[in-house]
Amino acid sequence: MNEKFEHLLVRAEQLISRIEAVLPQPLSSPDWTSSVAYRYRKRSSGHGTLEPVRHVGEMRLHDLQEIDVQKEKIQRNTQQFVQGKAANNVLLTGARGTGKSSLIKACLNEYNSQGLRLIEVDKADLTDLPDIVDVVCDRPEKFIVFCDDLSFEDGEPGYKALKSILDGSVAATTPNVLIYATSNRRHLLPEYMKENLTYTHTEDGEVHPGEVVEEKISLSERFGLWVSFYPFTQSEYLTIVAQWLASFGVPRPVIDKARPEALVWALERGSRSGRVAYQFARDFSGKHATDL
Repeated sequence: MNEKFEHLLVRAEQLISRIEAVLPQPLSSPDWTSSVAYRYRKRSSGHGTLEPVRHVGEMRLHDLQEIDVQKEKIQRNTQQFVQGKAANNVLLTGARGTGKSSLIKACLNEYNSQGLRLIEVDKADLTDLPDIVDVVCDRPEKFIVFCDDLSFEDGEPGYKALKSILDGSVAATTPNVLIYATSNRRHLLPEYMKENLTYTHTEDGEVHPGEVVEEKISLSERFGLWVSFYPFTQSEYLTIVAQWLASFGVPRPVIDKARPEALVWALERGSRSGRVAYQFARDFSGKHATDL
């Protein structure tokens, strides 16, 4: 009888171990000395982990040209944050390839020696933001939770999770956490022509958006700082090309001769963005490496 009981006990312990292995586990702290940047990853088992980024990009603020106004706003806000002063959550919107994500990464490199850290979170995992905040709330470092290329379709759960954590939730973010998000959409949700019909007009001429429009605006309004980015002119694009070519060691006379080729490169891609300028500089410097 005792043998049967012991056998059942062993089987029960094995079963409990298997169940515990597949159940979501509380988010644990990573080794905070291993990196200045982390990615939040959700495994198929439902376990979330903060994984250190082994090779952080070397982007610097002086590398980013022709966005001085935007750079000043983001740098000032980030500096206030790391100094323990009041600072805002930030939404960076506008044209693709104009330096929105690069600016955030450059700020990390500028201020990580002062305790700034970055946690990148995919929009699908925004429902776990409260767990991430709980893990870092007692740390001495300052954390930027970074959501890149953020946009939502109607009904996505991450929309309400982000809305609550930004403003209005009992479990608010702590003073050492800010959210920086980039998006090509100013209001983060798709906007349709039929929604214009929900606007109402008062007798004295005031215009009031309908409930659908108000809901779409409400999320972006919870970001305290909006920074807009615009397409580059041809002159601005060529300035960025020259800066990147110089960073790759291309001499000034060769940079001047590369201008027509840089314009053709942008024309073929249908964009004069900073990203396109960087890609051209890499291609050109690599192709002419033996001639430089």
